[in-house]
Amino acid sequence: MKKFLQKFRKGESGATAIEYGLIAALIAVVLITSLGRLGNNMSNRFNTVGTSIGSR
Repeated sequence: MKKFLQKFRKGESGATAIEYGLIAALIAVVLITSLGRLGNNMSNRFNTVGTSIGSR
């Protein structure tokens, strides 16, 4: 049991997993924000094109 606790205390695999989780969360936030803005821009663009086609 003593060896297990020493190994557990010295191990960094848990910290590495947490770091990877934080990086993945940051990437997800950036993607959601970017895709949201892109979606709004595309919607505005299609509305502009649709309006110009409809007025002809």
